[in-house]
Amino acid sequence: MGCCTSKSADSKASRAARWRSTGIVALRDSKLKVLTENVIECLPMNLGKLQYLKVMALDGNRITTLPDEFGQLVKLEKLSISRNLLLNLPETIGSLRNLMLLDVSNNKIKFLPESIGSCFSLEEIQANENSIEELPLSVCNLVHLKSLSLDNNTVKQIPPNLLKDCKSLQNISLHGNPISMDDFQQMEGFEDFEGRRKRKFDKLIDSNVMINSKGLDEGVDL
Repeated sequence: MGCCTSKSADSKASRAARWRSTGIVALRDSKLKVLTENVIECLPMNLGKLQYLKVMALDGNRITTLPDEFGQLVKLEKLSISRNLLLNLPETIGSLRNLMLLDVSNNKIKFLPESIGSCFSLEEIQANENSIEELPLSVCNLVHLKSLSLDNNTVKQIPPNLLKDCKSLQNISLHGNPISMDDFQQMEGFEDFEGRRKRKFDKLIDSNVMINSKGLDEGVDL
């Protein structure tokens, strides 16, 4: 009995030591992991073993890259990794078919991987305050996408079929980018997008939701 207890204790201590070496303590299989505002610089290579993880919040750390094993978190629904030092996202992120929310705002990302178009459940992408120059054409595959926020990047144009193919899209925010309102309004599918956007706005008003004093945001700088 005593021997078994000692072996178990040693095993737990060993695991804790390994997690501490990465800045993560006591990370186990669960549905939610909140590891915000720490000094985490990297994630362990065996992260993919967290098969039941549905929500992961890693905001406000010092993470520069995500391991390819991130794509093994196939049940993940919400990933928030804003305010880090990310330079890119792994191509394996396309394996996250249940992902609905992706927040990578306030990083140093220059592009989103082509594989993001395989995240078929995505409803919201927040990628404000990065260095993104263009979006991959595959983003047009995201038929459930409702909101796309890319404020303060260097986006000059968005995929020409985005408004036409993403039929659930209700909100686009491109403030602080070198893209003109004229170019945006001339895109195919703009009228249908504008209709969805206004219906959402009207629904918020009918629900007595507090609205910004500026009213309906055009999404692009005039």
